[in-house]
Amino acid sequence: MSRLHLISSLVFLIVMTNFTGCTNHRSTQVAFLNPGTVLPEGLPFSEAVRVDDTLYLSGLVGVKPGTMELVSGGIEAESRQTMENIRMTLEAHGASMNDVVKCTVMLADISEWSTFNEIYRTYFTDHYPARSALGANGLALGSRVEVECIAVIDHR
Repeated sequence: MSRLHLISSLVFLIVMTNFTGCTNHRSTQVAFLNPGTVLPEGLPFSEAVRVDDTLYLSGLVGVKPGTMELVSGGIEAESRQTMENIRMTLEAHGASMNDVVKCTVMLADISEWSTFNEIYRTYFTDHYPARSALGANGLALGSRVEVECIAVIDHR
């Protein structure tokens, strides 16, 4: 009985060690990035958060960089400025549009999808990220579109 107890205890220890990550000494590096590239400083969220080689961008809207003022011109102008704001934010953190792997698109009016989509497609060359889209009631600052992205940066 004691031999069976010893074996089951060892199996339990091995399983729990692997489950809890005790054998993995890798340290996750997290950086909260607020350089004021697009959004003014002092907002209650980070412009981007970097976890190891993954960059998570907060949802961005079509504001004039450094302000909380939306560009005029409706969905077309806001879509273009939103994508420019994403590009600038990525570049500020050592990434590019080619590093984007996932986007979530929120539209105040889902019927404006095709207009947004025509502008969106011009920002990607060799690939399109995975993407989700939804209609939303009430976006930040009364914007027509908001987009958040995830990028993976390869440091080889």
